[in-house]
Amino acid sequence: MFDIEIKRSGSPIAQLILGHGAGAGKEHEFMQTMSALFVERNIDVVLFNFPYMQTIKETGKRRPPDKAEKLLQHFHDVVAHIETSCVETSTLKQTDAENKQASLPIFIGGKSMGGRMATMSIEDMPSVKGAVAFGYPFHPPGKPEKTRTDHLQAVNKPLLIVQGERDTFGTKSEVAEYALCPSIEISFLADGDHSFKPRKTSGFTQEAHIKAAVDKACDFIIKTVKGHVDD
Repeated sequence: MFDIEIKRSGSPIAQLILGHGAGAGKEHEFMQTMSALFVERNIDVVLFNFPYMQTIKETGKRRPPDKAEKLLQHFHDVVAHIETSCVETSTLKQTDAENKQASLPIFIGGKSMGGRMATMSIEDMPSVKGAVAFGYPFHPPGKPEKTRTDHLQAVNKPLLIVQGERDTFGTKSEVAEYALCPSIEISFLADGDHSFKPRKTSGFTQEAHIKAAVDKACDFIIKTVKGHVDD
C-alpha cells in the first residue's frame, strides 16, 4: 500500500522522490516547505510515507522505524510505482504534458533516514540519475564511532549531501575525516543543526537555510541532467 503525494510544477525538468526522516512523515512542515520550493524551481516532487509511518497515522501510536531492508524495499517499490504510473498514463492519453512527465529524469533523496535510504538505493535503481540527502545521519548522536559510511565509499552515481555544520549526526569537522567516494558532493550550511536550524546569534535563519539547501539541490539536479544529455 502506498501513501503518496505528488506535487507538479508548471514546466518540470526532473522529478524528485523524497523519503522522510525517522520521526516525522511526509506531512511534516520541513518536507512540505522543501517540496514547495522544489516545485517553484520546476522540479516535480513525490512525497511518500514508509509503512511504519502509515501505521502511526492509522493507529495514533508511536513506533520505531522498520528495519533497513523493509525501508529500502518500500523505496524501490515507490520508485517502480511512479515509473509505471507515468508510462501507463502517457500510453493511454498521449498528451504532450503526460509524455513529458513519463520521460522526466528521476532523482531520489530524503531527510535524514530517508536520505540514507536513498543513498543506499541509487546503485540498484538503473533509472535513477542521482540522489540528494538533507541532513545525512553519518552516525547516531553521541556515538561518532558507529559510522554509516561504508556504502558511501563505493557510490558511482552523482550524490549531493547538504549538511548543517553542527549537525549532531555528523558535524563538518567529523565529516571531513571520512573517506568518501569522489562522486559525492557535500555542502555545509553555516551553524545549521540536523534540520538546518542555526542559532539566533549566527545571523542566519532556518528558512534561508532550507531555501539554500533546495537551491543547491536544484543546481545539482540541473547539472546532472545536463551531463546525461551531453553524454
